[in-house]
Amino acid sequence: MALAPLTTLGVGGPARWFVEASTEAAVSAALGWAREQRIPVLVLGGGSNLLVADRGVEALVLRVRVAGITAERRGDVMLVEAGAGERWDDLVARAVTEGWAGIECLAGIPGDVGATPIQNVGAYGQDVAGAIVHVRTIERASGKVVEMSAAECAFGYRDSVFKRAAKGLLVVTRVTFALRPGGAPGVRYAELAKQLGSNGSPSLSEVRATVLALRKSKSMLLDPGGENGQSAGSFFMNPTLDDAELARVAARVASSGVLRAGEAMPSHPANEGRTKLAAGWLIERAGFGKGAGTGRVGLSTKHALAIVNRGGATAAEIVAFARTVKEGVRDRFGVELHAEPVLVGFSLEETAGLITDG
Repeated sequence: MALAPLTTLGVGGPARWFVEASTEAAVSAALGWAREQRIPVLVLGGGSNLLVADRGVEALVLRVRVAGITAERRGDVMLVEAGAGERWDDLVARAVTEGWAGIECLAGIPGDVGATPIQNVGAYGQDVAGAIVHVRTIERASGKVVEMSAAECAFGYRDSVFKRAAKGLLVVTRVTFALRPGGAPGVRYAELAKQLGSNGSPSLSEVRATVLALRKSKSMLLDPGGENGQSAGSFFMNPTLDDAELARVAARVASSGVLRAGEAMPSHPANEGRTKLAAGWLIERAGFGKGAGTGRVGLSTKHALAIVNRGGATAAEIVAFARTVKEGVRDRFGVELHAEPVLVGFSLEETAGLITDG
């Protein structure tokens, strides 16, 4: 089964085995078969956060298509349960239409609901950790259903237990969110607030529309026919630094001559007393402007954080270009960038330095 058409980057080789599962029973059965055959399993959702090696994967690729959305009022909140196979932006649109606040700033993010807790998907001042109540999963080793509370998910910046202690152990089938009926939208991100301007009390729909417009202006909406249409969105995570690291990087930035008159290096508070830097800004100031690149791979013409398949690229070419960008930022500013998409089918040597140890 060819995997390239099932990913937004449009690259990668085939799956040795492939199955679509639309029910939890089907997911469990597929996992059981893989256990019996001693075959590894790769879970595939919307393919928006995935880079598959050109050689493909010697695994059972399990495409989870569990559907359905239910909503139940509990006091001041609406508990909304969505199947892992539901399209994420469809859920956001439904919540906004119904007047349920809590995920409106996450509009336009591609992919399926099941991927959101794994990556702790976030944008424009919101992330799913702020709304998730629990995640329903199936244990790969036994086929049993395991319910994970939000606390057990151990959410962090673009991080969760599913990427660390529980990596490769569970398959997400449903996610439950606590949203606020009639609640005010979350406008905490400076760029979003600026775009909304004098509108001090925007509606959920106005916030969603503004987020979509911002994403479109940066080619961060899926548009297969556009010049930046084949990408995985943000290819690198924004780095978070402790105070000592921040001081060291700030000194290198100041001495590098990249700051314009009156400009400061963009930074934002992060969890655990750390500071988050803007990876896109670092990439541009390291010499990789929007549209940089040669041949079939380059940066988006509208957003330096997105690596684009310009047509006919290979996974190896994308990895090589990503490494060039990463090394350029490291050499200029001493900051290590790590890939946000999941890289599969590659050897450890091929992905060394691009992915985190977790």
